Amino acid sequence: MEPEAAAADRDQELSDALGTVAGATSADFSVAVLDTASGAQAVYGSGTYDTASIVKVDILAALLLRAQDAGRELTAQEKASATVMIEQSDNDAATALWHAVDGAEGLAEANERLGLTGTVGGDGDLWGLTRTTAADQLRLLRAVFGDDSPLDAGSRTYLTGLMGRISTGQDWGVTAAAAAGSDTALKNGWLRRSTTGLWDINSIGRVDADGNTYLVAVLSSGNLTLAEGIALAEDVARAAVGAFT
Repeated sequence: MEPEAAAADRDQELSDALGTVAGATSADFSVAVLDTASGAQAVYGSGTYDTASIVKVDILAALLLRAQDAGRELTAQEKASATVMIEQSDNDAATALWHAVDGAEGLAEANERLGLTGTVGGDGDLWGLTRTTAADQLRLLRAVFGDDSPLDAGSRTYLTGLMGRISTGQDWGVTAAAAAGSDTALKNGWLRRSTTGLWDINSIGRVDADGNTYLVAVLSSGNLTLAEGIALAEDVARAAVGAFT
């Protein structure tokens, strides 16, 4: 881990890099970034946000942990659901796997093992209203993409493989920070809140830029439109990775 003073400097550098972006939007956002080579990381914002569909990564991680504990592979049906849940963001598949992990209670059990401390599952079948922080999503990404994880190598390879095959049209967000032609792995979430008409827009994943690999989690709420939220997520991702490069 970085020394505390160095981490504080990183957070300030990230805040400085995001100044223009923050000044140009009425939405609220938070971002966390990790340079996987050096271990340096930074966080901007400490609020909690609706996950929308990024929780599908967490749901699958919870299912994989259960399968590991039972010493079994995922069933054919579980694999079929996992594939469309991650690659196409299928909601029915997410609900089926949410039930398979026992909903919010099962997610909490998995998250304790994964190191997430500020994530609370949604009520009933409202998995998209799970609340989380950018720092927690970075912890999830570290568990998915890093070696020091309760997820074994096979589970990590399976999950990251699905995240590397996101359907065309859903591959926006953190990918904006990636070098042209580089491999990316991600999951996005988008949700229009019926109470306000405003959009929650989130993007988490791994990108390669300037010869390094970064894990990036961008969360936002209060976006006026889907398009504005996507543009914000991409601006935030570019600025955040740029603070490291």
